[in-house]
Amino acid sequence: MTTLHEDPRRTVLTISQLAATAGVTVRTVRHYHHVGLLPEPERDASGYRRYSAQAAVDLIRIRTLADAGVPLARIDALLHAQPTEFAAAVTDIDAALERRIDELTGYRRRIAELNSGERLVLPPEVVAILDRMRGLGVSERRVRLERDAWILMQALDPQVMPQRIRDKNAGFDDPETTRLYLACDESVDWDPYDPRLDRLIDDLDAWEVEHARDSSRPGYLKLVSSRISEASPAWRRIIEALAHRAERRRTAGHDS
Repeated sequence: MTTLHEDPRRTVLTISQLAATAGVTVRTVRHYHHVGLLPEPERDASGYRRYSAQAAVDLIRIRTLADAGVPLARIDALLHAQPTEFAAAVTDIDAALERRIDELTGYRRRIAELNSGERLVLPPEVVAILDRMRGLGVSERRVRLERDAWILMQALDPQVMPQRIRDKNAGFDDPETTRLYLACDESVDWDPYDPRLDRLIDDLDAWEVEHARDSSRPGYLKLVSSRISEASPAWRRIIEALAHRAERRRTAGHDS
């Protein structure tokens, strides 16, 4: 490792020229002088300070190490180190940079996923279901409600997740179930007394009877149902009508 001592016979650069070779400002060069990283040459007969080519090399080393995040105190030690010690330190710095790159890459991936927040908290199998819904033409409002249900389920009842994932995919594999799901989504802006809603309620009720669905819902689904009711008067009427019919069936079953 060459030292920072200047050879007067090779002083050829002005401070502006020196700064330009390393892509820094004159102010930066003077700062390195001030902290002792780069020796400041004596003025020549004309009153100017002249720098050697070696000063340019040292300045580039200083700037490169500083840009890599190496503290100035360590840079000073490295500039005076033996070649083998310097090479080992550069290897360590490179490894640290590689780890930082991996970390930043992870941050970039998470930042890119912020617009679809489900990818931050839900397993890939659930994200695939939400994407499948989008592919079927389900509205983004309904997808968000579905996402909320999965997030609540994962927090409050995680053991049911695998079975729920299988059931959901099986439902979308069934044309009739998919038709009803899309019809419910379409009905969001209907008037709650639209005649089409009566037919839809009948179809949904028949589906629940056919699939022997238990109308009692865990707490997280009640929360989601509440949000659905707030989102659409038509959906509120569907939920209330289905709950009323299910209760009548239970009562009839107890009486029989």
